[in-house]
Amino acid sequence: MALVSADSRIAELLTELHQLIKQTQEERSRSEHNLVNIQKTHERMQTENKISPYYRTKLRGLYTTAKADAEAECNILRKALDKIAEIKSLLEERRIAAKIAGLYNDSEPPRKTMRRGVLMTLLQQSAMTLPLWIGKPGDKPPPLCGAIPASGDYVARPGDKVAARVKAVDGDEQWILAEVVSYSHATNKYEVDDIDEEGKERHTLSRRRVIPLPQWKANPETDPEALFQKEQLVLALYPQTTCFYRALIHAPPQRPQDDYSVLFEDTSYADGYSPPLNVAQRYVVACKEPKKK
Repeated sequence: MALVSADSRIAELLTELHQLIKQTQEERSRSEHNLVNIQKTHERMQTENKISPYYRTKLRGLYTTAKADAEAECNILRKALDKIAEIKSLLEERRIAAKIAGLYNDSEPPRKTMRRGVLMTLLQQSAMTLPLWIGKPGDKPPPLCGAIPASGDYVARPGDKVAARVKAVDGDEQWILAEVVSYSHATNKYEVDDIDEEGKERHTLSRRRVIPLPQWKANPETDPEALFQKEQLVLALYPQTTCFYRALIHAPPQRPQDDYSVLFEDTSYADGYSPPLNVAQRYVVACKEPKKK
């Protein structure tokens, strides 16, 4: 029943999103005439080689209108982004509900083991589609944006991806990419599944052994303080694996779509670190352990 309810709500949201996209285009077309007027006014001023009180007053009015038009379009786009976020959240809830109930439709039969290449592609897609946080002027990035950690009382939701510290088969501990199944407020412990289905393992872990992954990318151009900085110690997902290892930031992203460049701790190299490797913002979290000397 819950799955049907989610489906109908998603259909409603998609209709609303379509209307918002149409409104965006209408708003843009409406403001185009004003932008053309600004350009023509500047061309006339250059021809006459002077800025008269008339042109000054006219430009002030045109720019005031352009600013209002831009703000109106921005508000519509923010509403559209909110709809997209709600759709993604409902799709994730539906996936979790189906997983718990053991329900699968014909187009998505139960997967016994996901092929390695498919899993790596899905992890890349998850990193690429992580939303960029876009605040209003003066807003500070929220927790779980880029390098900003979760608040102290934060509890990850079922389906959230986390870095989880578990015991390996050989008894050593390692940080793995995992998905939250549940959280018990009575015991303050999580149940998480290893994202690598080959492991087929469920772990019960205390809060200190679970680090929520970022839910937004930080924009280096507007919020550089929300990124890890050069030589900062982190845990980063090693490329083409589902394990996190200690690393130093070699260079933070320069543009919103860029990855971190990191140096993984590796004793096989003379200086103790690997050559620079790229890791997406999605898979870089703070390391609370001390730096090795």
